Amino acid sequence: MNKGGGSITADDVAALAGVSRWTVNRAFKKDASISAKSREKVTKAAKALGYVPDLLATSLATDRTNLVALLVDDFANPHKLIMMERLTRILRKNGYDTLLVNTSDEKDASEALLNASQRRVDAAVLIGVSFNDQSLETALGAKRVKKLIIFARMSSNDNTISFFCDDRGAITTLTDHVFSAGYRNPLFIAGPQTQSAHLQRKETFLSQWEKTTGHRPEFLSVNRYDPKDSYHLVTELFRETDKKDLPDVLVCENDALAMGAIDAVRYELGLSVPDDIAVTGFDDVPQASSPHYELTTYRQPLTDMANALVDVLEGKAESKKLNAFLGQLIVRKSA
Repeated sequence: MNKGGGSITADDVAALAGVSRWTVNRAFKKDASISAKSREKVTKAAKALGYVPDLLATSLATDRTNLVALLVDDFANPHKLIMMERLTRILRKNGYDTLLVNTSDEKDASEALLNASQRRVDAAVLIGVSFNDQSLETALGAKRVKKLIIFARMSSNDNTISFFCDDRGAITTLTDHVFSAGYRNPLFIAGPQTQSAHLQRKETFLSQWEKTTGHRPEFLSVNRYDPKDSYHLVTELFRETDKKDLPDVLVCENDALAMGAIDAVRYELGLSVPDDIAVTGFDDVPQASSPHYELTTYRQPLTDMANALVDVLEGKAESKKLNAFLGQLIVRKSA
């Protein structure tokens, strides 16, 4: 059996298992019709020989690679790690491997998308802000990215599929909470103002607050979802401000910005959260529940979003352009 010392083949596995090569091939196909007994014999023989199927050959034969590219930027945002863990775990559970690409800017994103298309991935999933319409069109023009998916944001590109938290519903709930808690002078701290794939949190909060109170609040933005950026913004903005002129609540577009804001309020301004300035976030990262922050935030339904993404890949659900999900308001001591 493979006496020449070359690579182990399906024929070697078939001979050891006492089955046909056809049975070996079917044993490694996810949805193939094969008895549990035959699959067990093939698996045992393959393990003994150290055999793994040729994924490239399989992909050429079936036009599927079961490989999904994840393009991620903004690693200073702790929620990105939560998204990656949830996505990769659920993809793996359903038989998909992942190719992780770190993209730092729009040029990186465009090149990474083109590279993913050359690897014949079944889908490219974009998690971040460093891509624009031009980079999306570059990938789509390559004709090899079968599905271009935007995760946790909403894209305006007609050829993409978006899975995202319903920002309008979420922020409306958060706005109602802020108002009901008695706050009347909010400042919204937003992240990068992207166009191709954007959040609707800032626009929704400003409009909902104006609808409720007749007053449209101010907002400021930072270039990255990095706690350091919001820390410096809050510090520079309010270092010389009289206490009576401070906002009574900072409504932050995500938890990373909120945690930076809380640190600035406490350690640079010497004030208390929430007694002097309250703070809210969005995402509910693990650090949000720590005693240091006890952050009021909105939890995104990542598991539901990831499962829905897999259903589209598997053809179990219609490929709608926009797929919105509602999460849950988590109220803690920061507001």
